[in-house]
Amino acid sequence: MNLRTFTEEFLRFDTTDCREAAAQSWFRERLDEFGFETVEWHADADRLAEHPSFPDDPDDIVVADRPSVAGVLEFGNPDAGPTLVLNGHSDVVPAEDELWDSDPFEPTWNGDDLTARGAVDMKSGVAACVFAALDVRDAVENEELELDGRIVVESVTGEEDGGIGAAAAALDNPYPFDRDAAIVAEPTDLTVVTATEGTVMKRLHLTGRSAHAATRWVGESVLPHFERIRHAFEELEAERGERVHHPLYEEFPVPWPICIGRVEAGSWSSTVPASLTAEIRIGVAPGETVDEVEEEYEARLAEVVAESEWLTEHPPEFERFTIQFESAEIDADEPVVAALQAAMGDAGLADTEARGATYGADSRHYVEAGIPTVVFGPGTIEQAHFPNETIHWPDVETARATIATAARRYLAEN
Repeated sequence: MNLRTFTEEFLRFDTTDCREAAAQSWFRERLDEFGFETVEWHADADRLAEHPSFPDDPDDIVVADRPSVAGVLEFGNPDAGPTLVLNGHSDVVPAEDELWDSDPFEPTWNGDDLTARGAVDMKSGVAACVFAALDVRDAVENEELELDGRIVVESVTGEEDGGIGAAAAALDNPYPFDRDAAIVAEPTDLTVVTATEGTVMKRLHLTGRSAHAATRWVGESVLPHFERIRHAFEELEAERGERVHHPLYEEFPVPWPICIGRVEAGSWSSTVPASLTAEIRIGVAPGETVDEVEEEYEARLAEVVAESEWLTEHPPEFERFTIQFESAEIDADEPVVAALQAAMGDAGLADTEARGATYGADSRHYVEAGIPTVVFGPGTIEQAHFPNETIHWPDVETARATIATAARRYLAEN
């Protein structure tokens, strides 16, 4: 089985909505066939509930039938060399079929472009890691080089749900050996990402007073109150963009963005809307904590409330919900970064400067566990979570070759 066929088969599994089990079973079978020593682990909801990324109630964390799978290749005296983890996730976000030009779970080719849900985020990247590891093994078996150490290829579950599989592996090492570094093959457009942004997820609830549309003046619509809060939050976003500096984020027009991704208000078209619920994503800069940024937005909300008699008497609810993403950063001088940058040069990739990303990734769990982790993979984030998600296949091949070379360099030099 070659890389292209492997990727196509992987993409045919619908791994939305916690349905990774069949794909993970297939993935483990393929690793077994390729000669990896396979490892499987399951997250513990009670353990994750103690982690700041996840809800406090274990019942809110779905872990059942969501195995994470890894394959291990050992070289020479494995304990005399380092262990490098190549990580990716098998879960994907839902696809709205009506917005696609083809079946999201039937890989479609247009020349060198591959379209499917997960083509970018991030089954192609996982596949590239598998075959990169195999390329290193082939080089060792063909006596092209001598290495000591290990390469571990992971397909974890629940990344879109906060990193269930990776967090479990970071909290409780599923291997009988230490991990020295990792590469997470998220779509970075073949650039080096050493810093990832964090996220606070907040739910805002406002209460007004309903009235018949014909006498709307006796009611209290929540919409003007929401608009004042929205403007205040956007002003704070702009202020933070000017005040909170990071050298890897200067290229972004909005470095620490907020997104009010969902708003639901009112109950009837002829009734003054008396309730509103909004779900908000708030960006956290590397070096900041989720708690610090949350406090800033809570303080700004309190200022709006203080200026309104209605909101003072009917205070909004502003609570965390779902998952939180901590920001993460490693030093650009880490050996795994140097190995990757050198490999990029070998592959003809000119842009080897370390960058920051305005999204979160599973890398943060490994960084928190003391494992230097860099993010590098094929595809662009603009295509992730997008209808007709498409990746340029030559970029997958380049990622494979680059990751293989980086792994060879890292094991040889460390």
